[in-house]
Amino acid sequence: MREIHDSALFASYMKEYELDGVFPDPLMPYVQLMHYNQGDMICKQGERADTLYVLVSGKIKIYTTSPEGKALIISFKTPLEVIGDIEYIQGNPLINTVQAILPTYMIAIPYRWLRLYGNEYPPLLRFLLHIITKKFHAKSDFMSFNLMHPVEVRLASYLLSVSSNDLESLQTDPMESSNLTDIANLLGTSYRHLNRVIQKFCADGLIKRHRGRLTILNRDGLIDVAGSNIYEK
Repeated sequence: MREIHDSALFASYMKEYELDGVFPDPLMPYVQLMHYNQGDMICKQGERADTLYVLVSGKIKIYTTSPEGKALIISFKTPLEVIGDIEYIQGNPLINTVQAILPTYMIAIPYRWLRLYGNEYPPLLRFLLHIITKKFHAKSDFMSFNLMHPVEVRLASYLLSVSSNDLESLQTDPMESSNLTDIANLLGTSYRHLNRVIQKFCADGLIKRHRGRLTILNRDGLIDVAGSNIYEK
């Protein structure tokens, strides 16, 4: 993680996502552009929340960990997404852990300056309201998706979400592909049934399984199975 002092890059992200009018002028000196390498932790579940993050480039993984240490992936996010909005409103510790799974840029604003300059600024409040209501809608879609679709569709969607978007090598994050129990928990199925579906995908030529890593061989085939990639929302 490092702060990026590149005014042109910062301005390009602000323009691309129409953020210029979202933050009041007195707040702008405290708005930072941060870069995270693949695998970097952005924030950790249970820790004190003190920063609002706006994802403007890259891809992040959001997951929660049970008291027994079991991890459950909540979602994968691409721009535009906000982290720390609910915690900012409610004053709670961080609800989930957020990790960069690709090189990622985020705009970061400390809560202390948000509260001082933004608490009564209508454009910022409208922006946060829009983001939070979008999350509620996505949560409803996710629950319906897991209830209404077979494991084959859910697994295809998951693999498309965690694959590196490289035309020559589409591979899952090796840590996630090696932990089939976590994937089964996310998809709402058993470890054994998930294994059977993976074996079927391998037999159909959609993926290859080797040394704890799943490699996508036929992305278009997986897209046909998934229909819509719910885990990207």
